[in-house]
Amino acid sequence: MQINPRILKGFRDALPDQEIIRRDTFHNLEKTFRSFGFMPIDTPALEYKEVLLGKGGGETDKQIYEFTDKGKREVALRFDLTVPFARFMAMHFQTIGLPFKRYHMAKVWRGENTQKGRYREFYQCDFDIVGLDNASSDFEILLLIMDSLKNLGINDFTVHLSHRGLFNAFLSHEGISEKSVEILRSVDKLTKIGLTKTKDLLSNLVTPDKTEKIIEYITAGQKPESNLNMSQILNKLTELSGGSNEHSARLQNIITFLQDSKKINNVVLDPSITRGLDYYTGIVYETFLNPIPGIGSICSGGRYNNLAALYTKEQLPGVGASIGLDRLLAAMSEPEMKKSISLPGSTSSDILIMCMDESLAGYYAKIADQFRKEGIKVDMFHVKKKLVQQFKYAEKKQIGYAIIAGSNELKTNTLNLKNLETFEEIKDITVEKALTLIKKTNL
Repeated sequence: MQINPRILKGFRDALPDQEIIRRDTFHNLEKTFRSFGFMPIDTPALEYKEVLLGKGGGETDKQIYEFTDKGKREVALRFDLTVPFARFMAMHFQTIGLPFKRYHMAKVWRGENTQKGRYREFYQCDFDIVGLDNASSDFEILLLIMDSLKNLGINDFTVHLSHRGLFNAFLSHEGISEKSVEILRSVDKLTKIGLTKTKDLLSNLVTPDKTEKIIEYITAGQKPESNLNMSQILNKLTELSGGSNEHSARLQNIITFLQDSKKINNVVLDPSITRGLDYYTGIVYETFLNPIPGIGSICSGGRYNNLAALYTKEQLPGVGASIGLDRLLAAMSEPEMKKSISLPGSTSSDILIMCMDESLAGYYAKIADQFRKEGIKVDMFHVKKKLVQQFKYAEKKQIGYAIIAGSNELKTNTLNLKNLETFEEIKDITVEKALTLIKKTNL
C-alpha cells in the first residue's frame, strides 16, 4: 500500500532556498552573539514533564506536547529554551562558572493555533546572562537585541521596554496585588485585542476605579499628544506606584546607559509590556518591526531571577531574550520589509564547474579546491550533458558564474569563465585571474 505523503498541521518542510536563508541568518546571529562574549550550549528536545511544567504558566501548560514514553516515563517536548536552560544551570553552574553568557538556537514545540509566522514547530534563538542582577546586564541584553537585528540588515524597529517589578509595585500600591497574575495576562493581550477589550477583561477582575487606574498606568505617555520622553514617562509610573523604589531606579539607570551610549533611538518605555509568562520578575522587552507591527514581537524576553529556584537552592539570577526566527523570517519576506532590507542570499553556490568530460573529475576537483580555499562556494556538475541543460541547472540554483574547461584547457592550465547574468565569457584565463575577477563582484 502506498502511503499518502502529508505533514502535520503547524509543521513544515524547509526547501533549500528557505533553509539557506535560515542558516545564513543563524550564522549572522551567531557572529553577533560571539562578539559579545556569549557561548553556545544545547539541551535535549525531550525533558521530564515535571521539569517543563513547573514554571511555564497556565496557557503554556495547555500547549505542551506530552506523552508517556516506552519506559512509562512522563515526558514532554520543550516549549521554549528558557525553562530547559534553568534546569541546565541548576545542574552545571559549578562547572561552567558564573556569570555565564549563553546563546542557544534550536527547535521548540507548542500545540497552539497556527497563523502567519506562527507554527507548532519553530526555531528560537535565545541569549542570556546568568549570575548577575544589575542594570548593566539588563542593558547588555538590550544592546544585543538591537545589534542582532542591525547585523541582519534590519534598522526600522523599536524595542519596547518595561519592568514587571515596577508594575507589581503599582498593583501593591493599589491594593490589588492578589490579582497580579490575571491582571498581567490581561494586559499582555493589549496589542492583540486592543484597549477596549483589555479594559473589559480587567473589569472582570477588579472594580471600575481600579480598572481605570490600571489603564492610566499602562497607557502613560502613549498618547501622541503627550510627547513625553522616557524619563518623564518613568516619573509618571513611579508616581502611580507610590514613589521611588528599586525598580524605578533600575529603569532610570538603563535609560541613562542608553543616553550615554547614543543607543536610545530604537527604544521606548512602554508600561503595557508585561510578558505573560509567570517567571519574569524585572525588566521585560518586546521588539516590533515598524513597517509591520501587526506581526507581533519578533524578539522578547526579560529578567527571571526566580526561575532556577525550582531546581536548585542556589541563587541564579538571569536576564535574556529570545528571537522568534520563523516569525522574523516571515516578516523579512513581507513587501513592506523588503523595501528597507535585503535578505541573505539563497544561492547554493557561487560557481558551477560544468562537465565537459566525465574523466576530468579530478581536474575539476583541483580547480574547485583553489576557489573554495578563497571562500567561494563551488558546485560541480557530474554528468556530461548538453551545455544548455547545465546552464538550466545553474539558473535554477541561482548560480552566478560557470567555469567551462575541457581537455584543451587542461593542457594549457586555463579555463573559460562565463557570467551567467550578463552571458559575458572570458576565455583562456588562469585560475588566479578568474579568482581576481570573481572577487571584484564581492561574492
